[in-house]
Parts: sequence; C-alpha cells; structure tokens
Amino acid sequence: MSTLIVKFNELKLFGMREAWSAAVETRVHCTNDEIVNLLVEAEWLHRQQRVQQRRIVHAKFRYQALIAELDFSALRNLDKTQLTRLADCSFIERAENIIITGPTGAGKSYIVSALGHHACLKGYRVLYANTNRLLADLKTTKADNSYPRAVARIAKQQLLILDDFGLQPLDGEARLILLDLLEDRHGRYATIVTSQLPVSTWHEIIGDHTIADAILDRLVHTAHRIDLQGESMRKKKSLTKKEG
Repeated sequence: MSTLIVKFNELKLFGMREAWSAAVETRVHCTNDEIVNLLVEAEWLHRQQRVQQRRIVHAKFRYQALIAELDFSALRNLDKTQLTRLADCSFIERAENIIITGPTGAGKSYIVSALGHHACLKGYRVLYANTNRLLADLKTTKADNSYPRAVARIAKQQLLILDDFGLQPLDGEARLILLDLLEDRHGRYATIVTSQLPVSTWHEIIGDHTIADAILDRLVHTAHRIDLQGESMRKKKSLTKKEG
C-alpha cells in the first residue's frame, strides 16, 4: 500500500483514496490542477453520498422504493404528472401536506416510501412511521418526561410520513399527541398521511369534535390529494410471479 493511500485512510479521505487509486490504475494523465479537482470532487461526492445514506437509514422507510419504479397504470388512478410535480419536493419547501387514500394493498406505503427516499436524496430530513405505533411510542415517553424532547425531534423533520392512519379509533391521549405533532409542524414543515379510509370518515376516527376540527384544519385543508383505486398491488405481483 502506497504512503499516499495510507495517509488518505488516516485522514478519512476515502473519496480521494478511491479516486487516486483509480487514476493510478488507469494511468490517467492530468495536470496538477486537474488532479486536484478530481480528488476534491471525488471526496465531496463521497461525503454527499454518505450523508444521503444516513438520512435514508434514519428515515426508516417501510420499503426501498424509487419514483421510477412506480406503477402508473390507468386503473390505479395515480397521475404521473402529479407525482412528478410532487417529486421535485417544492411541497416541502412550501410546508404543504399530501394525503393518499385507497384500499389495502393499493401501494400507498410504497408511494410514500418512494417520495420520502427521493426527498432524502435532495437533502431533506425525513421520518417515516406507522401512525398507531408512533402514537403508542410517544405515550410511553410521558412516563419518563422525555415527551417534549421526542415531539420536538419529530417536529423538526422537514417531511413526516404518517402511514396507515385510521386503522383504529384514537383514544383521548393519542388524539392530543397527534394534535401536538401537527401544531408544531403547521406552516413550517410538510406531512404526508396515508389511510385506507376516505377523509370524510376521519372526523369519526379522531373522536372528539373540537380536537378533530383542529387536527383536520392543520392537515387536510389545501393538502395535495391522491385517491388510489384498483386491485391490491401485492395480489397483482403475487399472481405475476406465479404466472412467470
């Protein structure tokens, strides 16, 4: 191992190390300025990729999904133009929300995982969570007085994805926690919510009339809406594999 490679390792300049090794192996001919630019660019790109990967790991997506892999068949009622527009992530900059509804297996979780993954690549802080599980976890933080810190941490995520909202009615504590989350984010950060239930039934799921009004006011009004239709994507993929 060359002395230069050792020094790259000691300084943790791994991007420069790989670029230098490749340049030596291919015997590339560069001026001094060009080799410096090559090494600096490689190190910058390496560090950007590491930051992106940390964001993706931190987000805890349900699926490893990509926008390019989404199924835009007509029967799904998934508008490619709308998704492409949302994928530019300007809705995050404007602190706007997205609501995706549709039957079980329609691909809601996959779509939001793809949008979230894309947001991570563009440099945004993202957190994905099953709604019921997140609310249950936050309930436990009240026992050791870490609740304010936990809510503040979630509130600072530039994009919060709440998946599978409405699988069960909210109790009094859960609805107050949800209100806390949305209150801290309202007008500052973007939120995506998925649900099997149409928005018209959310008032009943939340329960308390006054709190439900407050939650829906912060979440639903002016939100981008996607109402998926068609048969289960999981069932469709299973049948395709069997036929193959």
